[in-house]
Amino acid sequence: MGLGSDMYRQQILDHYKNPRNYGELEDPTFTHIGENPMCGDEIRMDVELADDEETIERVAFRGDGCAISQASASMLSGELAGKTIEELHEMDRDDVIEMLGVEISPMRVKCAVLAEKVAQDGAEIYQGELDVDKTTTED
Repeated sequence: MGLGSDMYRQQILDHYKNPRNYGELEDPTFTHIGENPMCGDEIRMDVELADDEETIERVAFRGDGCAISQASASMLSGELAGKTIEELHEMDRDDVIEMLGVEISPMRVKCAVLAEKVAQDGAEIYQGELDVDKTTTED
């Protein structure tokens, strides 16, 4: 790991200490919550869709947990604006890890992907394709 990795670590710490889009939306199209019981991370994602009901207009999150989970939620909240629900569904763990820019140990992958899974499950619930109260990273 070289200088580039240090830059990404600093970016993760910056998003953890100064999260973007932290809070809640006044009238979200859908809201969903999830947790990573292994680490104690919790994330709530509020998503507002545009009038076409396909394009993500705004995202806000609230939560508590480790630097990786909270930084990932902060970064993802910015990445999702302008994407479609289909593009959200197509995202996978590799997309999140690439967004973070650092290698994530197998134990921390669940921390990194929590926000992505919460947003994806929230969209599936909104579309009537899933019926769960809370997302969990447990298998």
